[in-house]
Amino acid sequence: MKNMENNWTKSMVNRQSSIVNGQFFLLAGPCVIEGEEMALRIAEKVVGITEKLQIPYAFKGSYRKANRSRIDSFTGIGDEKALKILRKVKETFGIPVVTDIHTEPEAAMAAEYVDILQIPAFLCRQTTLLVAAAQTGKTVNIKKGQFLSPQAMQFAAQKVVDAGNPNVMLTERGTTFGYQDLVVDFRGIPQMQAFGFPVVLDCTHSLQQPNQTSGVTGGMPELISTIAKAGIAAGADGIFIETHEDPSVAKSDGANMLKLDLLEDLLTRLVRIREAIL
Repeated sequence: MKNMENNWTKSMVNRQSSIVNGQFFLLAGPCVIEGEEMALRIAEKVVGITEKLQIPYAFKGSYRKANRSRIDSFTGIGDEKALKILRKVKETFGIPVVTDIHTEPEAAMAAEYVDILQIPAFLCRQTTLLVAAAQTGKTVNIKKGQFLSPQAMQFAAQKVVDAGNPNVMLTERGTTFGYQDLVVDFRGIPQMQAFGFPVVLDCTHSLQQPNQTSGVTGGMPELISTIAKAGIAAGADGIFIETHEDPSVAKSDGANMLKLDLLEDLLTRLVRIREAIL
């Protein structure tokens, strides 16, 4: 996997390359960077699994969480500290890393440390943010807004392309269904692939139960495997999974993260499904 670092993101944003290579790719890691040792342990575990299964892998970790339900919710350990940890993961394991950005100045700042800039779903229509991300030259992963149709995402992607950056990925993460639930419309995977960009299925945020009266987002992690298997069967180019050694003590999104010990079995099953449909 160490030799894949330079070419990984470029090959994955080329849908034809993805189809020829056959295997799906994985974006996975903790919701937010909680500390260096924790990030390195998770990365080491996932690198071992993905090398064994020959799955292209990028480590995901938010250096800061801006979209919180309450003002006292955990947001991060400090921007520079967390970004340096992401860079250490990248350098230690020779893998790409991905993180969220929320404002235009963050794009250039985060681009100094990571390979993929992720646009949160609630911000996918923010033109200035998309342009700022595009101008870094990094791959831009745009999460589909919970309030948008798959077809509407072509305009978000086009903003990045029109700003001079063709390296775009789109991520399905569920659609608002009532006040406290999300559903995944798997038709959206081929519909967004028709725009020419790889499509990722976020198997964990798709199972969020937002707007709980406690002010803490809920989730249904017991269905992560179901969503992931359906996504691979539907032809998703990549899978996004937030994972933690002990989700019950995670500082963000613990209610819908996959326990790290369960990841290898799930990915093994997904590889078999991918092989069956090729």
